[in-house]
Amino acid sequence: MTPQQLLDNEAIVAPNIDHLVLEDDTPVDNLQSAQQQRLLVEPLYSAKALPAPFFADANVGLFYKLKGDPVVPDVMLSLGIQRPDDFSQKQHRSYLTWEMGKLPDVCLEIVSNQEGDELTLSRKSQQKGKTTAKRDLYAQIHIPYYVVFDPLRQIQGQQEMAGALLRVWSFSAEGYTELTPLQGLNEVGQSVWLTAIGLGLTLWEGQFEDGVTRLWLRWCDQVGQVIPTGAEGQTVAQQRADRLAERLRELGVNPDTI
Repeated sequence: MTPQQLLDNEAIVAPNIDHLVLEDDTPVDNLQSAQQQRLLVEPLYSAKALPAPFFADANVGLFYKLKGDPVVPDVMLSLGIQRPDDFSQKQHRSYLTWEMGKLPDVCLEIVSNQEGDELTLSRKSQQKGKTTAKRDLYAQIHIPYYVVFDPLRQIQGQQEMAGALLRVWSFSAEGYTELTPLQGLNEVGQSVWLTAIGLGLTLWEGQFEDGVTRLWLRWCDQVGQVIPTGAEGQTVAQQRADRLAERLRELGVNPDTI
C-alpha cells in the first residue's frame, strides 16, 4: 500500500491523536540556521511568490503516519494547503498528513552540525537505534523534493555531498534523482529549478536582518532572480517611486501636487 493510500485510509475516520507529542520545546538550531529558515519562509508570503493557498513553515513536526515519531524538516513547503485557523485544536498545531490531505512538496534541511542525519546516520543516531537517514525516509514516503544546504561545510566529508554546498533531489518511480549537477552547487548565483513548484533555489550572498554579509539559500524565479523579502520589496518600491518623482521634476511637474 502506498503512502497516499495509507493517508486516505487514515482520513476516513478522524483518528485519536491523544498519544502524539506535537511540541517538545527542545531548542534544536543555531542562530544562523534560524535566520536561514526565516529567509526561506517569509518571502513566499510577503512577495506572494506562489498561488494561494500554500503552507510554508520551519521546524514543524511532519507526522506522516499515525503511530511513530515525526520527522522535523528545517523548512517545508506544501502547495494547495490552507494553514489551519484554530490553533487551539491539537490536530492543527503540527503537519498531520491525514488532516492536511497530502504530504509536503518540499522538505529542506539546513546542516548545522554532523548529527543531523541529513544523508547518512550519525554514530550517535546509530547508537540510539535509528535505522533510516532523512533522505531515505523522505524517499520512502515519496516527498517530491528533498534539499540539503550545508552553508558551514559541516558534512563535506560525506560522499553524497562531495564538496557541494547545495544538493537537490526529485522523487520519481525509481526513487530520488539528483537535480543538481554532479559537483553540486557551490558558487553564488548558481540555481536549480523545481519544475513542479514553479520556483527555484539559488545561492546568494548579502545581508539579511543585520549588517553582516553571508552566504544564504534563497528562492528564485526561473532566471535566478531572488524572491524579495518584505523589506526588500518595500525598498524596491520606494526606489521606483523616487525615480518617478525625479523624472517628473525634470519635466517640470511637482510630484507632491499629483
